[in-house]
Amino acid sequence: MIRASGLAAVVVAVVVASGCGSTKTVTETTTVAEPVTVASSEPTGLGPPRERVEFGHIRSLARAGGHYVMRFDPALLLSGETANKAAAENGAVAPGEPVPNDNYVVDESHRAYTYRVAPDAKVTLLIRSSPEKWGPTPSTVAELEKIVDGSSKLDLFEPLDTGVWVTIDVDTVRAVYHQYHP
Repeated sequence: MIRASGLAAVVVAVVVASGCGSTKTVTETTTVAEPVTVASSEPTGLGPPRERVEFGHIRSLARAGGHYVMRFDPALLLSGETANKAAAENGAVAPGEPVPNDNYVVDESHRAYTYRVAPDAKVTLLIRSSPEKWGPTPSTVAELEKIVDGSSKLDLFEPLDTGVWVTIDVDTVRAVYHQYHP
C-alpha cells in the first residue's frame, strides 16, 4: 500500500506540476497604417476644426497694411423643416406653412465681428454678364472692397446684402462666396 500511495503521490505531483507550467498563448497584432486624408474643416486633435464656413453679411471691408479687415455679421441660412419651424416661431409664416423658396435667414444679434482677410483670398461673386445670363464669377478682394463701399462698376446679379459664405482659418478669411438668395 505504501508503494501504491507513493506512486499515487508521484502521479499527483506530476499532474500538478504539469498544470502549473508556463504555457502561454501570445497573440501579436501588427497594424499597417493606411494614409488618411482629413478635410481641413474636420477637427484634428482636441480643438475645433481649424477652418470653418459661416454665412452672413459683410458690414465693411477696408485695406489695412498688407491685408484687409472685414466686419462680418454672422447669420443662419436655414432650409427645410428647420426653416419652417424657425420662421413660424418668429411670426414670419403661419404655423405649418412653408417658408418661401425653402430658406429662411435668422440674424438675431446683428453683431459684427472683425476678421483679417488675406489679399489673395478666393472671391466668387454672382455677376450678370448680359441681361439674361449670370453666374458665379471669380473676383478679387480689391473688387469686393469696391462693391462694399459702393464704387464698383460690376453688375451683380443681386445685391451683396443677400449674404455671403466665408471660409475662415482661425481669424483670417480665406474665401468669400456670394450666396444666391431667391
